[in-house]
Amino acid sequence: MTREQRIVLAVAVLASFVSFLDGTVVTVALPAIAEDLGGGLSTQQWVVDAYLVTLGAFILVAGSLSDVLGRVLVLRIGLLGFAATSIAIAAAPGPEFLIVARALQGVAGALLVPSSLALITSTFRGAAQARAIGIWTGATTVAMIAGPLIGGVFVDLLSWRLVFLVNVVPVAVTMWLLTRVPPADHRRPDARVDVLGAVLCAVGLGGIVFALIEQSVLGWSSPAIWLPLAIGILSFTGFLVRQHRGRDPLMPLDLFRARNFWAGNLATVFVYAALSLNGFVVSVYLQQGAGLSATLAGLASVPSTLLMIALSSRMGALAGRFGPRLFMTVGPLVMAVGALLLLSVREDFDYWTQVLPGVVVSGLGLTMTVSPLTAAVLGAIESERSGIASAVNNAVSRVAGLLAIAAVSTVVGGSLDLEGFHRAAVVTAVLLALGGVAAFVGIRNRREERALR
Repeated sequence: MTREQRIVLAVAVLASFVSFLDGTVVTVALPAIAEDLGGGLSTQQWVVDAYLVTLGAFILVAGSLSDVLGRVLVLRIGLLGFAATSIAIAAAPGPEFLIVARALQGVAGALLVPSSLALITSTFRGAAQARAIGIWTGATTVAMIAGPLIGGVFVDLLSWRLVFLVNVVPVAVTMWLLTRVPPADHRRPDARVDVLGAVLCAVGLGGIVFALIEQSVLGWSSPAIWLPLAIGILSFTGFLVRQHRGRDPLMPLDLFRARNFWAGNLATVFVYAALSLNGFVVSVYLQQGAGLSATLAGLASVPSTLLMIALSSRMGALAGRFGPRLFMTVGPLVMAVGALLLLSVREDFDYWTQVLPGVVVSGLGLTMTVSPLTAAVLGAIESERSGIASAVNNAVSRVAGLLAIAAVSTVVGGSLDLEGFHRAAVVTAVLLALGGVAAFVGIRNRREERALR
């Protein structure tokens, strides 16, 4: 590996690490944010979803923007925007300011991941590229582990505000590395950015999310709820129509003609909605309901992540040998069992007997699911379109999580007490079971596909 390749890899890893780290640190800090700034459960939902709305809407735009402006320039804009919004969030005087800053941070975050992966694929070839992507994937996994721990320690010992300033350090290092050996940039003269499509998507998601979150306060009959909901549904419908008829769609709908692509994305909707709902509810309840510190709440999910690190490559190899269908069916069902084990949580709380078994079982199921799911979705599309296929699947998973968190107040009955926690566990299990059924019905192994032809 040359010096330039090492620097490019470091840039790609650090840029993505920032985005993934922010997604994991915030859930642990939610109770402290609500206590400091007020707003209760709805504020906690908006802190997460404001970021996911803009991230999900603009992550598809990032690829087109990179083609127009160049990957390095887009990466720089994303890094500077992420640092600026992180500082703004840390200084937020109230919940409204923080939520707006989180939405802007989502736009910046949407520019980071696609651009960093594009740098890797344009700089490395063959086996070196596979190794570089493996290193990149490992770094994002580290972010998943480090996020809750860093967030918990900062909340307990310092302040929730400093949690967001953690991002500034890797951003500064990445910007410095970009000045050392500027990677070769690429622009396409014929590339276009579908601004209207991005706006329709953002307005559509925003309207639907606003209605889901605020209906617990205002009620479904309020014009302040059903009007944004109607606008959101119409806007998102307009987005889909534009993707069907547009010359340069952000989300080419013809991808969904491939059976494993649409079936894999359908399973993604259920599985990632369940993961987001469960992660939000468990993190908040362990602090507000069970009385754990932020650090201990952050540590609660570590066993699941460690299982993924230890077994993901093995599960991927087995799925490559036997096909993804079995693993994508059994994995979500095992996770559903893990979610139901959380029904053992009682007022006399004990993590080791009431939470850990569910975390371990869910971790095993998740490990069985993730690699085969990714392989099935990307394997259904020709290699030259793998980039947009990956972006679409990433956007689908983000939007699924966005809607799940927006619906938290409806799921738990307006209050995240023990009864609400149990209700969320049941809904999580149902979503996971639906994910397993979707995979069983829709996914075909390669041998089965050839037989059908």
